[in-house]
Amino acid sequence: MTLCNMAIEAGGTSGVCMPDMTTVEYLWPFIQDEFAGKEAALEDYRQWVSDADACYDKVLEIDVSNIEPQVTFDYKPDCVKPVSEMSGTPVDQIYIGTCTNGRIEDLRQAAEILKGKTVASSVRGIVSPATPKIFKDALAEGIIQIFMDAGFCVTNPTCGACLGMSNGVLAEGEVCASTSNRNFNGRMGKGGMVHLMSPATAAATAITGVITDARTL
Repeated sequence: MTLCNMAIEAGGTSGVCMPDMTTVEYLWPFIQDEFAGKEAALEDYRQWVSDADACYDKVLEIDVSNIEPQVTFDYKPDCVKPVSEMSGTPVDQIYIGTCTNGRIEDLRQAAEILKGKTVASSVRGIVSPATPKIFKDALAEGIIQIFMDAGFCVTNPTCGACLGMSNGVLAEGEVCASTSNRNFNGRMGKGGMVHLMSPATAAATAITGVITDARTL
């Protein structure tokens, strides 16, 4: 979903990841009334799979297994550095959630790091589950309580701070560690800087008040 969503930022007009049973399993709660079964859904989705003899202009193979967690700098999503190179950068706000990283597994990951800890006194924390169902599930699992105990403000599912629309709008010169998907100049408020990162990195950063590799905590 991330690759398809961000293909446009890489210069593409569309992005397709070939669907498999993992795709069907994820979508099943939403599509189960459309198909007789999961195999039928997969068969229908195979129309989006490349032909066996497809010829490509270029093939890139990238081993991501040892890539260090990445953090953006500057004002484009593809301006990234390893978290170790951004470590120690002060932030004013932490924003966890949105449609990009507000799934239940993302909230679990952040909550695991935040449990029993509190956000640094120098930052404010905001969390926004991606959907009402995820909010409900996070509430049932005690995740919302962990965020609140840590000092986060928990908001309804909303685009909100992501595009500087309502809550969490940055003031001139402020810096936000965000799990959203775009960091253009002025995105979250005129004169603000947005560093994109994973939920784990954002949670660790909330605790220390500076960009932090979650693996060091």
